[in-house]
Amino acid sequence: MSHSAATAPPTPTAPPAPPGGARERRRFTLDRLDLTYSPYVYIAPFFLIFGAFGLYPMARTAWMSLHDWDMIGERTFIGLDNYTRLLSDDYFWNALVNTFGIFALSTIPQLLLALFLANLLNRTLLRAKTFFRMAIFIPNVVSVAAVAIVFGMLYQREYGLVNWLLGFVGIDQIDWDGQTWSSWAAIASMVNWRWTGYNTLILLAGMQAIPRDLYEAAEIDGAGQWRQFWRITLPLLRPTFVFVVILSTIGGMQLFTEPLLFANGSIIGGNQREFQTLAMYMYEMGLVNLNSAGYGAAVAWALFMIIGLMSLLNFVLVRRAAT
Repeated sequence: MSHSAATAPPTPTAPPAPPGGARERRRFTLDRLDLTYSPYVYIAPFFLIFGAFGLYPMARTAWMSLHDWDMIGERTFIGLDNYTRLLSDDYFWNALVNTFGIFALSTIPQLLLALFLANLLNRTLLRAKTFFRMAIFIPNVVSVAAVAIVFGMLYQREYGLVNWLLGFVGIDQIDWDGQTWSSWAAIASMVNWRWTGYNTLILLAGMQAIPRDLYEAAEIDGAGQWRQFWRITLPLLRPTFVFVVILSTIGGMQLFTEPLLFANGSIIGGNQREFQTLAMYMYEMGLVNLNSAGYGAAVAWALFMIIGLMSLLNFVLVRRAAT
C-alpha cells in the first residue's frame, strides 16, 4: 500500500440524526429554528415601529417636498422648486440664524459645564455622591412647560428677578423677548438648565468605565488632577463625548418647545421673528399655513440635512481634538 493512500484523510460523514423517533426529530428541528430565527423576531418590533413612524414619514415628507401640496388635497409636482425657494426666503434664513445662535449659546456652555460637573462627581473623595448625582438630574424630570413658565417670570421686563438683579449693577431693564440677542440668551439659559444634568450623567457613566488603576499609577508618578484629566480622562472619554456632542447637536438644531413657550405660544417667535427657529418655521409652513405643506416639507428636509452635516462636522472635530 502506498504512503499517500495510507495518509489520506477520512471521508467526512453526515452528522448523526437525533436519537429517538419522529417526536425527537421534530423537537430538534424546532430548537434549531429557534436558535436561527428567534433573534430576528425579538428585534422585529423595533424595525416595524421605526418603519411605520420613522421611515415612512421621512419618505412621505420627501415626496411632499417635491410638490405644491396643500392640506385640502390639491397637489402639483414641481420638482426642486421648493428647495430653490428656500434660497431666497428671508424668513428661512432668519430662522436658520436664530437656530444657530441659540444652539451656540446653549450647547457649547452646556457641554463644558457637564464635563466639569461629571469630573467633579467622579472624584472618590466627594461626600454624598449619590445625592448629588440624583439632584443634578432633577431639572430634566421637570416638565418643559413648567420650566418655561418659571423662566418666563424670571425674564419679565417689569417685575422679573433677572432685571431686578441687573438693576443693582446699574443695568437698565431689558426687554428679553423683544430683542434678538436677549431672547437667544434667555432661551439658551432655559435649555442649559434643563439638559446639563442629563449630559452630566452620560459623561459620568463614561468616566466610571475608565479603570481606576490608570489614575493610581498617574498619581504615583506625580501627575496632578489637571494632568490626569487631560492625559487620561479626555482621551478615554472620547467615544462618550462624541455621543453627547452629536446628541446635543440634534436636540439643539430641533429646538421647538422652549422658544414656543417663551413666546407664549406664538409660532413666529416674537413680534418680528426675533427667535423663531427652523423647527418653528417648519411647523408654521407645514401645519399652520395649510396651503404650503409642500414647502414645509422642504424646510423639514433642509433641517434634516443641516443636522446631518452638523453632526458629521462635530464628530470630525471632536475626534481630531482628542487625538
